Amino acid sequence: MANTLEFTLVTKGGSNRRTVDIKRAVIAGWTARDVAAMEKHIKELEEIGVPRPASTPMYYRVGAARITTADTIQAAGTESSGEVEFIMVHIDGKLWIGTGSDHTDRKVETYNITVAKQMCDKPVAPTLWPWGEVADHWDSLVLRSHIVAGGKRELYQEGTVAAMRTPTELIDRYQSGQGLFEEGTVMFGGTLAAKGGIRPAQRFEFELVDEKLGRRIAHAYAIEPLPIVG
Repeated sequence: MANTLEFTLVTKGGSNRRTVDIKRAVIAGWTARDVAAMEKHIKELEEIGVPRPASTPMYYRVGAARITTADTIQAAGTESSGEVEFIMVHIDGKLWIGTGSDHTDRKVETYNITVAKQMCDKPVAPTLWPWGEVADHWDSLVLRSHIVAGGKRELYQEGTVAAMRTPTELIDRYQSGQGLFEEGTVMFGGTLAAKGGIRPAQRFEFELVDEKLGRRIAHAYAIEPLPIVG
């Protein structure tokens, strides 16, 4: 079942709006190139009760309908949080790059990561770049996120995409035994450790910055908690 979204495809030559049918959504986890950095994130999650992964990287499927460009999402309770990631999208036989937030229910994550990921919408920025325009300087791209909690805006995550495996490696590993990165597939590429630990917020802001080409993809969303009554 496809989820239709509007994206702006930005190239060095200009931009155009495009309707894209998202048919498959994949969350790649435990994607760090640096084993020490990955261990830090694993321990960070263990501190809130999330068990270690059976292997790395892991690929979690979520419903395509969970991918959204909205500026507000609703989540059950107040124990979910976002995390900035680069995303990969297959459009017209080509690979496009953007950024999104793998918003996840952290309480549910302590007993089932797949279920936790399926529980929350996954906001993505409505702008994409062609892989071919960033491939030669990929490792220099910067991921950054801020949270707004209690009325205070704080830097939450920051680092280069060099911390994670490259898009082509993640796709190749996925296709070697997990599934096909086919037309209409969106894949999240992994995240960075949170400064000060994982925690909820009322607003999450995230961006992907290409300093070499002087451009930036950014998005933000508010989190509306829904009451848990039983």
